Amino acid sequence: MSKQKKNADKEFGLSSWAIDNPSVIYVMIGLFLWIGLSSYFAMPREDFPEIKETKIYISTLYPGNTAEDIERLITDPLEDKLKNVSNLVEITSTSQEDYSIITVEFDEEISVEAAKQKVKDEVDSEKATEDWPIFNNAKVDPNVFDLNLSEQFPIMNINFTGDYPVEKLKEFAEYMQDEIEDLPEVKQVDIRGAQDKEVEIAVDVYKMMAAKVSFDDVLNTIRNGNITMSAGNLKTSGQRRTIRILGEIDDPNELNDFVVKSENGNAVYLKDIAQVTFSEEEKTTYAREFGESVVMLDVKKRAGKNMIEAADKIKAMVKDAKANYYPADLGISIANDSSGRTLNQVDDLVNNIIFGIILVVTVLMFFLGFRNALFVGFAIPMSMFMSFMILSWLGYTLNTMILFGMIMGLGMLVDNGIVVVENVYRLMDEGMPRIEAAKKGIGEIAFPIIISTATTVAAFVPLGLWPGIFGQFMIYFPITLSVVLGSSLFVAIFMNSMLVSNFMDTGEKELTLKQLIRVSIILGGLGILILIFGGAMRGLGTVMIITAAMFWIYKYFLKRWAINFQKNTMVRFENWYERRLMHALRGNNVYWYFGVTVAMLIGAFMLFGVSISTQRTKIEFFPDTIPNEIYVYIEYPQGTSIEKTNELTQAIEQRVYTIVNSDKYTDAKGDKNYLVESAVSQVGVVQGIPKQMEDLLLKCPIAESLRSLCGSLNTEMVWTQRSSGKISRNP
Repeated sequence: MSKQKKNADKEFGLSSWAIDNPSVIYVMIGLFLWIGLSSYFAMPREDFPEIKETKIYISTLYPGNTAEDIERLITDPLEDKLKNVSNLVEITSTSQEDYSIITVEFDEEISVEAAKQKVKDEVDSEKATEDWPIFNNAKVDPNVFDLNLSEQFPIMNINFTGDYPVEKLKEFAEYMQDEIEDLPEVKQVDIRGAQDKEVEIAVDVYKMMAAKVSFDDVLNTIRNGNITMSAGNLKTSGQRRTIRILGEIDDPNELNDFVVKSENGNAVYLKDIAQVTFSEEEKTTYAREFGESVVMLDVKKRAGKNMIEAADKIKAMVKDAKANYYPADLGISIANDSSGRTLNQVDDLVNNIIFGIILVVTVLMFFLGFRNALFVGFAIPMSMFMSFMILSWLGYTLNTMILFGMIMGLGMLVDNGIVVVENVYRLMDEGMPRIEAAKKGIGEIAFPIIISTATTVAAFVPLGLWPGIFGQFMIYFPITLSVVLGSSLFVAIFMNSMLVSNFMDTGEKELTLKQLIRVSIILGGLGILILIFGGAMRGLGTVMIITAAMFWIYKYFLKRWAINFQKNTMVRFENWYERRLMHALRGNNVYWYFGVTVAMLIGAFMLFGVSISTQRTKIEFFPDTIPNEIYVYIEYPQGTSIEKTNELTQAIEQRVYTIVNSDKYTDAKGDKNYLVESAVSQVGVVQGIPKQMEDLLLKCPIAESLRSLCGSLNTEMVWTQRSSGKISRNP
C-alpha cells in the first residue's frame, strides 16, 4: 500500500473504538452528566481561593512588661531557638509593650502544616526551660498559628440596633453568635461595638494600712474563696458518690462578705477596705452602620467551605430568630454580604454556557445545518460537566480564579468539536458512508487537535510557575484551563465521534408540523417545569425552552437563509479563496507575499513600541475598575487612645456621608441610596487584611477622591479596595 493511500485510510484507535462501542459511550455520557452535575452543586463557593503562606506566626502576650523586657525575655530566646530550623528563609519580629509577634518565613518546598509543626516543637522546647517567664503562676504560653487569606475577610456583618441598652443588644448578639458558630461552614464570629463585663475591686490604700492588710492578702482571699474543688467521694446506699465544695460566686456582691483578715475575733471584710463594682471593661471597640452605633457580628467563613450555603443558612437563622425569639422592635440588618458577588459570578458562568450554546448552534447551522450544529453545541455543557467533575475530585472550590479560567476556556473548547464535525461532514458530503467517514475523518485530524490543545495549554503554563503569593493565586487559572480544554478534547474524540457516526446527515431532514409540535411540547413543557421548580437547575430549563424555540425559528425563518449561504455565499467565498491561493503560489509571488507578511509583522512591533514609548498605550498589572467595596484603614501611633482614633473615624465618616447622602445619589424620599448599599465602621482591634499581606497590595486609584476628603487629618492611613478577586493598596 502506498504511503499516500495509507495516510488517506488511517484511523485513530480511540475514536474508532468509541464508534464501534456506542453503548459504552452512552453510559459514559450519562455518568459524566450525573457526576458533573452533582459536583457542580457540591463544590463550595467562595470569593478567594484558599491561599496558604509558608509563614508561621508566634504571638506572645506578657502583660506588665516594657518593649525592652519583651524582647529580652520572649523574642530573643525564641529567635535563637528558631534560627536552626530547616527550610528557613527569614525571621522578623516586633516587640512592643506587653506583646511580641515573630514571623517565620519558610521556602515553598515545605508544607504549611510541616512548617507549623517544626515551629511548635522549637517553641515548646524553649518554653520548657527554667528561664522562661511565668505569669499568674503559669508559664507564658506563645500562640503558634498560620494565616489563610480566605478566612481573613468577614463574609457578612450582622448589625443589632434598637431602643435597648448596649448590654441588652449584646445579649441578643451573643444568642445569634452561638447559633452561627455551630455551623460547620463558619470559623468564628466576633462581636464588635460591645464590651465584656468585669469585676473591679478598688481598694483604699489608707484603709488597708490601718487594717494592716496587704495586697497579697486581698489576692489570696479572692483566689481561695472563689473556687469549686473536689472533696473526695463518699460511699452510701451501695454507691460511691463524688463530693464537691461549691465556692464560686454567682453575684459579684458576694465578694463584699469575704473575710480578708481575722485577728482576735475581729474580722476585716473586703467591703471594709475596697469597693466592688461589676461594669463593662475599658472600651476597646466601636461599631457603627451609616454613622449610627450598633452591636455588630463579624462572620468569618471556614476555608474550603461553601460561602453561599453559609450565607443562606445564616439568613434563615436571622429570619427565624426575628420571628420567634427577638422582640419585634429590635432592628437587625445584614451588611457587606460577600455571597451575592460570588453567586453572581457563578450565575454569569451559567449564563455564558447557555449563551455560548445558542451562538455556536446559530453560527454553525449556516455551515453544517441545524442538526449537525447540535453535535458541537453538545460539547459545551458536556465539557463543562466533565470539568466540574475533575475540579471537584482535585478538591478545588468555585472561586474567582476558577470561574475566570472556565469562562475563558468556554470560548476555546468548541474548537475541537467544530474540527471533528466539519471534517466528518466534508467526507460524507463527498459520498463516503457515515461510519467510514467518522473513522477516517477523525483519524485525519486526531493528532492535529491533540497537538493544538497541548500548545494552547502550554501557553498558559508559565502562569502556574509564578512564585510567591500571586503564584498561588494564578496557578488555578492554567490548571482550570487545562482541565476545560482536556475535557473538550476527550468529548471530541470519544463522544462527538460516536454521535456523528450514528446521527450525522448531509441532507436537511424536513420536520413536519406534527413532529415539530410534538418536540416543542416535550422540550418546552419539561423546560418550563424545570424553570419554575428546578431551583439551581433553572439554566437547564432555559436551554430546553430555547432549543424548542430554535426548531421553529430554523424551520420558518433561518433554514432558507442557511441553505442559500451553503449553496451560494460559501461557494463564492471558497472560489475567491482558491483564486487568491493560486495567485500567491504562482511564480515569484510567494516571495512577495512572504516579504509583505514579514514587513507587516515588524511594522506591528515597531508601532506597538512607539505607542508604549509615547504613553498612548499604558502597561499596568490590573486595569482600573470600579470596585464593589472600598476599605479604609486608619492607624494612629502606638499608644494612642481608642477614643481619639474613634473621633478621627467619625470625622471621616461625616465627610464621606455628606457626599454619598447627597440628593443626586438618593431618591426623592431619601430612603434609597443608589451609590452605597452598606457602610460600616469598626474601631478597635485591627480588622481585615493583616500587615503581613502587604506584598499583595497594589495601587488603589479610586481612593483618591476619599483621600482628598481626609488629607488634612494628621494620621497614617491605609486604603484598600477589593474587586473581582483583586486586592490593592496605596499607603
